[in-house]
Amino acid sequence: MKKILLMGAAVCAVFMMSSCKSKESAYKKAYEKAKAQQTETTTTTPVQQVTTQTTVTPVTTAPVADYSNVAVRNESVAFVEGSPLKQYGVVVASVTIKSNGVALMQKLAGQGYNSCLAQAQVNGQTFYRVVACSYDTKPEAAQKRDQLEGQYPGAWLLYKK
Repeated sequence: MKKILLMGAAVCAVFMMSSCKSKESAYKKAYEKAKAQQTETTTTTPVQQVTTQTTVTPVTTAPVADYSNVAVRNESVAFVEGSPLKQYGVVVASVTIKSNGVALMQKLAGQGYNSCLAQAQVNGQTFYRVVACSYDTKPEAAQKRDQLEGQYPGAWLLYKK
């Protein structure tokens, strides 16, 4: 009796597996239909060439950026070495070890900047400000800071007291 029951279960399993088989022809028909639609749209759609004429008006004056509201730190600093420090400086680094500041200052000087090193006392601690370049006016310094920010993120303006 067990053999017959087992044999019946096996036949049912085989029958179930064979009835779930996908029809390859259905997939093939769908593929051929999609392929026909694709070739139909590419062959029936003509390519049109569109030409447009653009009028360019020359700019006579470039807009001037307003640097009046740029943040500036007022600090009392002492000149340490490098090029003379003017009223506004673009600080690219602030370090506590003088030799690190001197190395960066020399690197900037090698890149063509009039760099200098200035010493500042903040809350009883000595900081060396690496100034890439300095200017007499705030707009000049702010413009240079904007240029240097890509290479030295966090660059800021120093106003020498």
